[in-house]
Amino acid sequence: MADSADIAKDATPPTATPDYLVGRGHDFASVTEKISSIVLQRRTPWGWFAGFAVSFALMMLLFVALTHLVLKGVGIWGVNVPIGWGFAIINFVWWIGIGHAGTLISAILLLLRQEWRTSINRFAEAMTLFAVACAAIYPIAHTGRPWLAIYWLFPYPNTMNLWPNFRSPLIWDVFAVSTYATVSFMFWFVGLIPDLATLRDRAKSKPWKIVYGMLAMGWRGSARHWHNYDTAYLLLAGLATPLVVSVHTVVSFDFAIGIIPGWHATIFPPYFVAGAIYAGFAMVLTIAIPLRKFYGLEDFITMRHLENMAKVMLATGLIVAYGYMMEAFMAWYSANQYERYMIWNRMTGPYRKMYWALIFCNVLAPNTLWIKNLRTSVPYLFVISLVVSVGMWLERFVIIVTSLHRDFLPSSWGTYSGTLFDWSAFIGTLGLFVTLLFLFVRFLPAISIFEMRTILPGAEPQEGKR
Repeated sequence: MADSADIAKDATPPTATPDYLVGRGHDFASVTEKISSIVLQRRTPWGWFAGFAVSFALMMLLFVALTHLVLKGVGIWGVNVPIGWGFAIINFVWWIGIGHAGTLISAILLLLRQEWRTSINRFAEAMTLFAVACAAIYPIAHTGRPWLAIYWLFPYPNTMNLWPNFRSPLIWDVFAVSTYATVSFMFWFVGLIPDLATLRDRAKSKPWKIVYGMLAMGWRGSARHWHNYDTAYLLLAGLATPLVVSVHTVVSFDFAIGIIPGWHATIFPPYFVAGAIYAGFAMVLTIAIPLRKFYGLEDFITMRHLENMAKVMLATGLIVAYGYMMEAFMAWYSANQYERYMIWNRMTGPYRKMYWALIFCNVLAPNTLWIKNLRTSVPYLFVISLVVSVGMWLERFVIIVTSLHRDFLPSSWGTYSGTLFDWSAFIGTLGLFVTLLFLFVRFLPAISIFEMRTILPGAEPQEGKR
């Protein structure tokens, strides 16, 4: 006997589907045509070429900086005693944090059956992969001579018993980040398969038919294919969900297990995770707003999507603000003179401007999202997303540098600032990230075609009945 809830759900008229998830007047054919035409259009827009040229030039700056690093060594960076960690670790943590929103949107919101994820999950997943790629550059480059040192991070057998130290969180990073990248790629690619088959069937060019056909892996949309797809997609979502929490928790252990004042704090794992989701959603907004504008996707990435992301930013921003307050409170409450000096030095020392700038960017400015008129203003959301991205970078800078530049002995005190090559590498990774995004938008569907079709009026209301 059918469940009464299922009967009621099946009896719901098609017009009851929330229209804010997709603009009115769309059907299966119009959704497929609109999204696939971005990829299959014969002439690439000049705007795409202009943006790609700028980002590609910045990416070349990264290659120049890395080439000079290989020739000269890490001495070209601003790291010194006692600041042994600089831009390399700051940017590594920042990029890993940005990569969290994609997995959160795709995996956790999928398991919670939040349909508003449908329009943004595809490019958010791609953003995750590109951010992890940018992050991976820094630990490798930080070794100075990666061809001589990077393989010591992997647990391979050797005759001299020089095994990696598995008690070091730097080794945990290798396993956590590599696992996260692998599962995220599989999750992204599995979700692409039905859309790759759509592009294969609609492509006019024979070479592109072959390329998309190979990537579609023989997809024909049969009942068995859909069954295997649903099983694999749900399984990968379940695997990816704990990774959202574990990856940045492990990254926070790089600091939390140390004895440096300002680092060994038990609050680091949860507020690093919250900060990662915070920064990640800010980057998703930064990508989504220009994407919907330049490609006319306002019917698919609606104000409801932007407002929901703003609400997530507001919630995670409050968690981050709570972490800042607890960090200052515990430094005072501990009665440890070094901890108290550390937090006071952040507020009043040589890096005080950066500290108060991060408080403005991460705490004060985002709290304006309580106001609905601001929360539903597209230009304001774009500005706030950029402000939060800057603030989260400043947070990593303050945590690392202000905890290191005042050693236990005043004779060892020093200051730190990034050199030309530090900034070149950082700006270059931004160029690499944007270049990959441009290529992704041009050659792959930035929005999931088949998932958008499942939320249209008249689509099968019960998931799995394809």
